[in-house]
Amino acid sequence: MSPALLSALDLSARVALLATLLNAAVGIPLAYLLARKPFRGRSAVEVLVTLPLILPPTVTGYYLIVLLGRRGWLGAPLYGLTGWSLAFTWYAAVIAAAVMAFPLLVRTARAAIESVDRDLERAAFTLGRSEWRTALEVTIPLARNGILAGLVLTFARALGEFGATLMLAGNIPGRTTTVPLAIYTAVQTGETADALLLAGALTVLSCLVILVANRLGTALT
Repeated sequence: MSPALLSALDLSARVALLATLLNAAVGIPLAYLLARKPFRGRSAVEVLVTLPLILPPTVTGYYLIVLLGRRGWLGAPLYGLTGWSLAFTWYAAVIAAAVMAFPLLVRTARAAIESVDRDLERAAFTLGRSEWRTALEVTIPLARNGILAGLVLTFARALGEFGATLMLAGNIPGRTTTVPLAIYTAVQTGETADALLLAGALTVLSCLVILVANRLGTALT
C-alpha cells in the first residue's frame, strides 16, 4: 500500500475516533435530556439534530463553511483573534464527520434511554439518589448496549464521511485526504486498484459495524 493510502487510512482513523469522542461528550447528555426532560424549544432541537440525516452532505458542509469558514460567523472572529482558520485543516474533517454522525448517536442513545423502566429510576429516587446520580448509576448503565451501538454507528459514519468533509476540509493530499476522498481521487485519476482496495476495506468494516450494532441491539432487547 502506498504512503498516500496509508496516510489516508491513518487520518480517517484519527478523524473518526475524535469525532466519536466529541459526539459522545455532547450527544449522550443531549439524548438523555430529549428522552427524560421536557423543555421549551425541544422540537427545534430535535429538528436541528435530525437535519444532517435529511440534508445532502454538501448542504451541511456549506452551512459549516458559513459558520466556521475564515469569513464565517464564528470563523471570522476566531481568525481575527488568532490568525488561524479551522477550514481546510484536519480539524475541520473532525467537525464535519462529527456533525454528520451526530444524529445517529443521539437517536440511538435516546431510544435506548427511553426503553429503561422508569420504575427503576423512581426506586433510586426513593433511596435518596439525585436525578443526575440516578442517570449515571441506573439509566445510562441499563441503556449501555444501545449507547454502544450508537457509538459504533457513529464511528463508522464518521469514517465514511465524504461530502461535508470535502466542503469544509478540502482534499489536500497528506493533510485532509481521508479514505473516502482518496477513493474519489483514485477514481478521478484512473488508479482503479487503489480505489478498489480502499472501497473493499470500507465495505468490510461497514459489514462488521452492522453485525456489532445488531448484536448490541439484540442484547438490548
